Amino acid sequence: MGNLGCVSVTVEQKRARVRSGLPQEPDRSQPLPKRLLNNRLFLLSVVMVVVYLTLLVLLYRQVVPDQEVPGGRIVGLGTEAVPIAAKYAAITAVPLSLLFLWADRFRPQRFWVWLMTFGWGACVATFVSAQVNTWAAGHLSIIGDGDPASGARAAIYVAPFVEEAAKGTVLFWLAILMRYQWVSRLSGIVLAGLSGAAFAFVENILYYGRAYRYAAQTFGEVPPLEALQSLFVLRGLLTFFGHPLFTAMTGIGLAVALRSRSKVVRIVAPLVGFCAAALLHMIFNATATFVTGRQLLLVYLLVAVPMVIGMIIFIVRQLFREGRVIRERLVDYVRLGWLPDTDPVNLSALRMRTKCLWHALLTGRDVFFATISFQRAMTELAYLRDAMTRGLVDTAGLEREKVLLAKARTLRPLAIVHTEGRAPYPKLQRPAFGRKRAVQAPAYAPASYPGPAGIGGNFPAPAQLPAPPPLGTAPLGHTATQYSEVDPSWKPPGQ
Repeated sequence: MGNLGCVSVTVEQKRARVRSGLPQEPDRSQPLPKRLLNNRLFLLSVVMVVVYLTLLVLLYRQVVPDQEVPGGRIVGLGTEAVPIAAKYAAITAVPLSLLFLWADRFRPQRFWVWLMTFGWGACVATFVSAQVNTWAAGHLSIIGDGDPASGARAAIYVAPFVEEAAKGTVLFWLAILMRYQWVSRLSGIVLAGLSGAAFAFVENILYYGRAYRYAAQTFGEVPPLEALQSLFVLRGLLTFFGHPLFTAMTGIGLAVALRSRSKVVRIVAPLVGFCAAALLHMIFNATATFVTGRQLLLVYLLVAVPMVIGMIIFIVRQLFREGRVIRERLVDYVRLGWLPDTDPVNLSALRMRTKCLWHALLTGRDVFFATISFQRAMTELAYLRDAMTRGLVDTAGLEREKVLLAKARTLRPLAIVHTEGRAPYPKLQRPAFGRKRAVQAPAYAPASYPGPAGIGGNFPAPAQLPAPPPLGTAPLGHTATQYSEVDPSWKPPGQ
């Protein structure tokens, strides 16, 4: 009966952990291949990578070569334009993606999460949007019955909802699979920004390639590279923020829903976020279609730029807010006596955390990885405590809390928690060429007392004289008088 009781408790704890979305520590005793095969997220990642590559190949075959259709031929991008367009599209996508990864510094996601999010936006979202937008544009063109405005209907009424749904689907999947790791609004903004930046990357390749190919076929008007660069200034420099900004609304809505106990908020917040993303996208496409000239410049300066600045301010405020949350939650453990008094301050300031990582990097590989693991464990402990105080995690969080505290206690002796002074930079040896040799001082005999090399002397003392007495024992003043060693009875007259 005792064994059955232990098994039932273990199963119940496992169910509670799964219900709360808490992760399980991997068994380090098992070999790495076995751990990977037992990890469902790793297997799902492998499957999704295969899906991404398949859809990317299908999209390439659809848009790059020329397509023969009844009644004519659809000109594709061409193999010459794709590499050139990809280089210009990467100028925007790479720095923007790195900026989003930099923003998620307190609780960064795993590498495979970033990979899955970026791959979804670049492969799945673009492929699905291309099919649905083409199908909808064809039907709207027929319904329009020659109306000149029918060409813009798909861009205004269809593309915003289709593209935002395609980009945001990966966010919903991640929220289901790993809702415990959505610890703040920054998590939603970063993942949504990555999906939007990847979507814009592939979409810009298509637009740049079409501009290059069209200019190459119209001889004598505009050079192909110049046409591509003109479009790059418009899409890659002036309006590069479009897709990440729109999808960030969906990410914020999901993050609000996951950090709330209210069932109403959990349902309404993602819908409001998606509708806000689609509305912003619709306004953007409508403005680009119908507004031109000076009015377009005014809309850009008075509407688009303030929105981007507002998003940047919001992200910066969220960084400070997350620092306060970590500090307040770690103070709870300090009051219980489980953590030192300095941990909340050292682990809630980005400057101090970065400084500790820099010192650890210069100290050694083991110290660096121990510092990273220690900071992650303590940050996860703070967010776990925040989730428990909000009522988002039940008693299963107590077991996870013990695991994180034990892990931090094990890593603390090796990790760098607090830094003082200068980092241990390696000492660089000057090259022998042109370096002056140090002049070695002559090896004089040690000074002796009394004599010219004794107290106040200027010359080295003879080697045969005895060593001077220790400091404080040599006679001074009138007691320093000594008589001749030749005739000990000699003395000055009158004495």
